[in-house]
Amino acid sequence: MSDANLGETNTVRRSLPEYLRHHFTDTQRYLIIWIITGLACGLAAVAFHKSIDLVFHLVSAGASWLGEGNTFLVYILLGVGPVIGGLLTGLILVYGEPAAGGSGIPRTKAQYYRNFGVIRLREAFYRFIVGTISVGFGMSLGREGPTVHICSAIASKIGQVFGLAKKRVQAMVPLGMGAGISAAFNTPMAAVFFVFEELLGDFSSKSFFGIFVCVVIAAAVQRILIGEHPAFDIELGIISTDWWMLLAIPLGLLSALFGHAFVEGILYSRQFFRDQAHLPEWVRPGIGGLGVGVVGVAVAFFSDGNLGIFGIGYTDLDAALNGRMTVITIIAMLFFGKIIASVLAYGSGGSGGLFAPTLFIGGMLGALLGLFAQPILNFENEIVGAMALLGMGAFFAAVIRCPMTSIVIIWEMTGQYGLILPLMVGNMLAWLIASKLQPVPLYDALLLQDKINLKKMPHYVGDQDWRNLPVSTIMTFDPVSLGSDLFPANSLSKIETEGLRHHAYPIIDPSGKLTGMITHHELEEHHRAGKEIPLGELITGQTLVRLRPETSIRDVAQVLVMEDVLQAPVVSSKDDTKLIGIVTLHDIARQQNAIDDSLGR
Repeated sequence: MSDANLGETNTVRRSLPEYLRHHFTDTQRYLIIWIITGLACGLAAVAFHKSIDLVFHLVSAGASWLGEGNTFLVYILLGVGPVIGGLLTGLILVYGEPAAGGSGIPRTKAQYYRNFGVIRLREAFYRFIVGTISVGFGMSLGREGPTVHICSAIASKIGQVFGLAKKRVQAMVPLGMGAGISAAFNTPMAAVFFVFEELLGDFSSKSFFGIFVCVVIAAAVQRILIGEHPAFDIELGIISTDWWMLLAIPLGLLSALFGHAFVEGILYSRQFFRDQAHLPEWVRPGIGGLGVGVVGVAVAFFSDGNLGIFGIGYTDLDAALNGRMTVITIIAMLFFGKIIASVLAYGSGGSGGLFAPTLFIGGMLGALLGLFAQPILNFENEIVGAMALLGMGAFFAAVIRCPMTSIVIIWEMTGQYGLILPLMVGNMLAWLIASKLQPVPLYDALLLQDKINLKKMPHYVGDQDWRNLPVSTIMTFDPVSLGSDLFPANSLSKIETEGLRHHAYPIIDPSGKLTGMITHHELEEHHRAGKEIPLGELITGQTLVRLRPETSIRDVAQVLVMEDVLQAPVVSSKDDTKLIGIVTLHDIARQQNAIDDSLGR
């Protein structure tokens, strides 16, 4: 591109945000951006959904054509799909874009807190390609996590194109995340809850209205292009409150135990494959795909054709949810087979989400418990389907650790308000027990494996709470100090020679103890007045304000203002003569200015 064209492009990019600022109010400007984001994310989510379906259909059709007349050969050919998909995924991740691996949700969270939500559009492009190949070829993973990553990257890019301040770009990520979940499941309310539970951590965010707009528009796009139905076609009748609903209690317990085992399996498998240094990185997803293929072929053969292990598996899950799958051995094979296949697929480095496997496994667990209880409680097959629905919610709560989302998403997908009470009981019980067994949620645990600890990032606390942080986060740890035996003249000479002029200096006695503070202005005044005596004597009787490192920034600011000082030493909590650092009102003001700058104030 020539310099002239480049300059013209930059002018166009600059004129767009300027045009909006000059012709619209802030509310109107952000509403336009939110609408564009909702539309773009909705279209991207639908395209990703359809791409996976198309590839999976082509792979299945090819296997059926090549193995025509031999059912077992068809299964074998289907089993080769995850191997090919895994190898292609590995090659693209190693030589294309490593950030496109895994679920996508941990990556989104890390970028939100580490880099003001700036996510490269390149990541979304490769995530689309690799996710389509990986899941489409039969890897036992889902599309929802990658959809979140894709839509979050799109939202982040839109914020950058419209010239938003850093903090505003960061605020676009929750909008993309919500839009992605909304379009993937056709559940806009659950999408809102997921954003707050998984990403933001509370429900006090100012982004609520923008998230709401984006999830509604993305869901509308999905419904227009695909149809009104949600991810699952539930055909159960009206379910009323009955004694069988008490099964939600053991279901919650079982979901917590199996959910904990599933999470531990994923973490162990992921670390195991990483420790195999002798294996090239691009080969590892192929080995995971081989494991998926073996399990998938075995389950398909012994269950007389159930292919739920391959890919998303929603066809078999639909059958269980509608009470049409009633053979205990088949459901048990799908349950355990999906656990093993998903652990291998994700742990080996495949690209795909964990929502779909989690919902599948939970549905099969609920159906299993329903079938075991059916002879005792004598209920119809549709109650077995209802138990599968309850299992989906409880297992989701145990694995993903978003209990409100798990309740709302099942309710939105079914419209069965009669299930709300057992759903709440099972989900909350599963969440509580799983949280005790493994305090660190799955996505945070995956980040910890990557040596990323969100809780150590300043933005994780939230800018609205930065004043509640300890003063140790902004103080100067290595202040320039002066010895108590120095005189004003040689103190000034030392400062000038070393080029270390500051507003004030702590005074340290020969034993290393803090004795007071003196300003540069005071040093100059004493020198001009010929008052050349040791600094320790000059500050005799001084009332020194001492701060502790754990004191909040808010309280420190109040102390400095009330005591009418511009700076104060920070001392050890155990020894108020041991100097740790120094904090000034300028430090606090600089932090506030940084926040204002990121917000574009």
